[in-house]
Amino acid sequence: MTDETRALLLRYLERSPLTQNVPRANVETMQRYLEICNVEAGEAVVTEGETTRSMYLVLDGEARVVRNGVHLGRLTPGLHFGELGLITDRPRAASVLAITPMILARLTVDGFQRMSQHHPHLALYLMHVLVGTLGHELTDMTDNLGMLMRQNFLPRRTEVRVRINGGEEQWVKTGTPISELVPKHVDGRLVVAGLLHRKAVSLSTRILTETRLSTLTTGHFEGFRIYRHSLGLLLIEAASRLAPPIELRLGPSIGFAQLVEVRDPENRPLHEVAKEISGHMRAICQQGQPFTLERWSVDEAIELFRDQKWDGAADLLGSWREGTVSLSTCGNTYVLSMSPLVPDASIFHGWYLSVQHDMLLLFFGNPDRPEQETDLTMLNLARDHQYATVEKTKLAGRANEQWMRALGVDSVGAFNRRCIAGDVTQIIQTAEGFHEKRISQIADEIAGRKRVRVITIAGPSSSGKTTFIKRLKVQLHVNGLLPREISLDNYYVDREKTVKDERGEYDFEALEALDLPLMHDQLMRLLRRERVTLARYDFPSGTSLPEAGPEVQFEENAIMMIEGIHGLNPRILPAGVRSDEVFRIYVNPMTSLSFDRLTRVHVSDLRLLRRIIRDRRHRAISAADNIHRWASVRHGERKNIYPFLSQADVVFDSSLIYELSVIKVYADRYLLEVPRHHPSFTTAFRLRQLVERFVTIYPDHVPPTSIIREFIGGSGFEY
Repeated sequence: MTDETRALLLRYLERSPLTQNVPRANVETMQRYLEICNVEAGEAVVTEGETTRSMYLVLDGEARVVRNGVHLGRLTPGLHFGELGLITDRPRAASVLAITPMILARLTVDGFQRMSQHHPHLALYLMHVLVGTLGHELTDMTDNLGMLMRQNFLPRRTEVRVRINGGEEQWVKTGTPISELVPKHVDGRLVVAGLLHRKAVSLSTRILTETRLSTLTTGHFEGFRIYRHSLGLLLIEAASRLAPPIELRLGPSIGFAQLVEVRDPENRPLHEVAKEISGHMRAICQQGQPFTLERWSVDEAIELFRDQKWDGAADLLGSWREGTVSLSTCGNTYVLSMSPLVPDASIFHGWYLSVQHDMLLLFFGNPDRPEQETDLTMLNLARDHQYATVEKTKLAGRANEQWMRALGVDSVGAFNRRCIAGDVTQIIQTAEGFHEKRISQIADEIAGRKRVRVITIAGPSSSGKTTFIKRLKVQLHVNGLLPREISLDNYYVDREKTVKDERGEYDFEALEALDLPLMHDQLMRLLRRERVTLARYDFPSGTSLPEAGPEVQFEENAIMMIEGIHGLNPRILPAGVRSDEVFRIYVNPMTSLSFDRLTRVHVSDLRLLRRIIRDRRHRAISAADNIHRWASVRHGERKNIYPFLSQADVVFDSSLIYELSVIKVYADRYLLEVPRHHPSFTTAFRLRQLVERFVTIYPDHVPPTSIIREFIGGSGFEY
C-alpha cells in the first residue's frame, strides 16, 4: 500500500460513520485487515447472482448499482457496500459497475474472522454499526413503501382478474409479467408486445390491476415498428463496443430498411465497420441481452446525454413536463423511451447490415421467416431497384440540411429550444421559402427541357400533391407554359369489370382498374393538338362514359399534367410518347427531425396525421376510421408507387419541420375522440404522445399558400 493510498484510507476511516466513535489507534488497527483494490472504468466490482463474501469501502471514483437491468443508484467516495457478504453467503442481489476508475478498500470474510480473533472488541463494534446501518435502511424502505401505498402506486390485492385476447377471465398473481401470460407466436407471427386496454407495453410489464390484455405481433404495423425500434437500439449498442466506439445515428426508414449515418473518428473502411458491428450484433443476440426500462430524474438524464454528446435528447428534456423520464437500455446504451421494446435480443433473425455509399443500411428482415429465407428476400429487394428509394431519400434529406444547419435545428429538442427563444417566424419563413425555391427550380428544369410535353406527378396519400401542383402551375405560368390537368379518375372501367384484390374486394388502385386503351387514345390525340371530347366516369352508377366529358384542345404552349398513384408507372402513357417528352415528379415528405440517435419522427406518421386532420375537418371521417384504413392505404402505396420510384426525374420533399407543432393544435382532440375499446386506439395513443413532444405553434402563423393549409384549412388556393 502506497503512502498516498494509506492516507486516503485513513481519511476515509476517520470520517466514516463506521468508525466515528472508534479511537484513532483502533482505526489504524483496522487498516491491517483491509485490502486495496484498483478497478478500471466499466469493470464489475460485484456481479448480481454471484456468491462472494467481501465488503467494500469507496475511497475514490464512482460506480452505479444495477439490479435486473434497473439502475438503483450511485456509489461515491465515503460510502460502502457489500456488508451482507460478511454476514451471509447468499448470492449478490445487485451488480456494482465502475463508472470511473476506482480505489476500493476490501474487507474479506477471512479478514473479518482474523479481526474477530485478534481484536474481538473492534470486530463486535463494526458488526454493531453495520446492523444499525441496515436497520436504518430497512426503516427508510418501509416508510417509502407506506407513502407509495397511500398514493396508490402499489397494488392492494395479491390476485387480479385478466381477460386475455378476448377469452375468459382468469385470476393471476399481482405482478405477473405479461410474457408469462401470452404465447410467443400468434397466427405464425412473433409476439413483440402486449396491449393493456389497447395501450402498447413491453412484455416485461407486470399486471398490477384488473385489465384486458391482448397481444401485438409483427403482423400489425405497430408491432413491426416495435421490432424495428428494438433492432435499432441493438445496432447502436453493438457500435459502442468497437474500439474506439463509432457514433451511429439512425436516419429515415425506407420501409424494408433504415439508413444509418456513421461518424468514425478513425475513418475506417465502411465495409470493415459493417462487418465488425454485425459480429457484435450476432454476439449480443446469442447472449440474449435484455432490453430494459429505467426511470431517471430529468436532471440526471440531461447530464447523461450531455456527457454522451447526445445534445438533441438533452435539449428535448429541457422542455419536459414531468420531473422524471423513462430511458430504455440495451447493455450500456441509454436512449429516450419512445416505444416499448422486445424482451431481449435473442428474437432477432434475418437482419442484414450492408454498405450504401457513405452510409450503412440496416435491413430489418422478416421476423416470421427462417434466417436464410429472409436474407434471400433482402437480396431480391436490392436487385429490384429498391436502392433507388435510398438514393432519393438521401438526396431529399441533404437538400434540407444546409438551411436547417444554419438555423441550428437538427433535432426536435433544438427545434423546441429555438421556438421558445422566439424564432418561430424565422423558422416558418425559411421552411416555406425553401419550398418555393424548390418548386421554382423544378419549373425552370421543365421549361429548360424543350421537348417535355407531359408532366406526371405521383406520391403517397397526404403527401401534399394537390397544393404542390397548384404552386407548380404558378411557376410554370411564370415560365410561359400553360399546364393542363387530366384526371385519371375519369378513366375507370365499369365497376363490374374492376379487378379484385386478394380479399375479393374491388381494387380501384390497381392499374388494371383504368381503361388504358381509351385513355391512351385520348391522350395521344390531345398531344397532337386535336379537339377531343374527354371521358367521364359516373361514380354513383359505376359506369364509364367514354365521350361524356368536356371538349378540349391543347394550345401550342400547353403542357399536359397527370396526377395519380400511377404517375411514375411508364405504362400510364401511350407508347407513342418518348421518354424525353415526359417529366416525372415524386412528391412525399422525406425529412424528419430526430429525438435522439435512435428515434426520429416517422414521415408515415406525419402523413397519417395530415390525413386524419383533413378528413375529420372536411370529409366527416373520424380518426378511428382513418387509422383503421391506414394499413390498406400503405399496402397500395408499396404496390403501386414505390416500385417505380427510380423513374422519377425529381423528388419534391413536402415536409415542413414546424408542421407537427401546428398539427398538434388539431390532432390532440381528434385523437382523443377514438374510443378506448376501438382497435385504432393503440395508434391514436402513440400519435398523441408524438405530438406532445413538440412546442405548440398556432395556425395563424402559417401562410395561405403553405402545403399544411391543404390539411388544416384556410388555403389561398381553391380545391
